[in-house]
Formats: sequence, structure tokens, C-alpha cells
Amino acid sequence: MQIFSYQPPSIPWLDIRYIDRDIIVINKPSGLLSNPGIAEYTHDCALTRLQERFKDCILVHRLDCATSGIMVFARNKKAESSLKTQFQNRQTQKTYIAEVAGIFTDANGVIELALAADKANPPKQMVSETGKTAITHYKVISQGENKSLVELKPVTGRTHQLRVHMQALGHTILGDDFYGDDNIINAAKRLQLHAQELSFIHPYSGKPMHFSSAHPF
Repeated sequence: MQIFSYQPPSIPWLDIRYIDRDIIVINKPSGLLSNPGIAEYTHDCALTRLQERFKDCILVHRLDCATSGIMVFARNKKAESSLKTQFQNRQTQKTYIAEVAGIFTDANGVIELALAADKANPPKQMVSETGKTAITHYKVISQGENKSLVELKPVTGRTHQLRVHMQALGHTILGDDFYGDDNIINAAKRLQLHAQELSFIHPYSGKPMHFSSAHPF
């Protein structure tokens, strides 16, 4: 089992990018859980920090603890239902940026590899023919000294999808202490994965909403 050491960042405590009576959008830092875990020491997270100021805040979706970037929260049941339905029906658009190991031979492509829980090594996931469908589009942005910057657009939203898909492609995300070897882990101070853009329909007005946060790599 992977040992989880949790030291959430205190700066910024909250990076709120947008707020109205229905939704709150933040830029989550790497190292902060999206929602609390079972253990008491995991109480500090994006959700509980928001709820300290906005008691009506409701979790809608998650980012991995090590992943930074744009998240949206609901402020009432109607907004929660609308946003969760959009995520479940793949009506949202998500763009991630990752710095990965190696040089690509194809500048873009589609990864279609089903994923399942790695029961021998929880909470890891693995490629499995009997797993759930998982689809990721990728496009190379730039390439350097045996590493590449890539844009990732997941069609599905499986646990650790981008991390496992990149590993399966032979381009593990730098700083990934779940799926990388010592060279990968030591290549960066954090997981080099950032949720850069998120688009959805506003649950009350019905207007298209788009938020972005430039990647820090």
C-alpha cells in the first residue's frame, strides 16, 4: 500500500477565482486534498477551507492531492445536481498540462486503455482489459532534454487516468511518486500535472462558463 504523507500548503490558503450565489471556482494548489479523508489529519482540504467561509459549499468533483488547478464547487443543491450531471454525462471540457519523461514520436494522439483498481497496491490503478473505459487525447506542446510538455484532454474521468495513461505510453509524469521510479520522483519537487482549463454550463443562468489558470511548469 502507498504510504500517504500529508503536509498541505498554507500559502495560498485559498485562491478563489470566481464566486456567485451558485458556484465557487478556485485554483487548488498541489499538495492539498480536494475533500477530507478518513483520518483526522486529512481534515484540512479545499472543501473544509471553503466551508470555513462559505458554509453552503458542496463538493462536485475532485483533483488528486498532488494535482493543482481549476476546481468548481456548488453552493446549493440545484447547482450541485446540475454540475454533477454535467461531469457524469461528459458535458464539461477539461484541459490539463503535464511535464512528462521522454520525447514523443507522434505529436498528438488518443489513448484508449481501460483502467481498474490495482487491488494488490491500493490506491493505485492499472491498465486492465476488464476495467472501465478510459480515453485521453494528448498533444505535444514542446520537447526538451528528454522531457516533454503535453496538453491532455480526458474524455472520461477515471481515478489517476492521466497518470496511468502517460505511464502506459512510456511517458510517466515527472514527480509522480505513485507510478514513477526514483528518477521520475527526483525529477521534480511535485507532480507536474495541472488542471489548466475547465468549461461548463452555469447551473442557474445556463450560460457557458470558462476558467483557466496558467500552468506553473
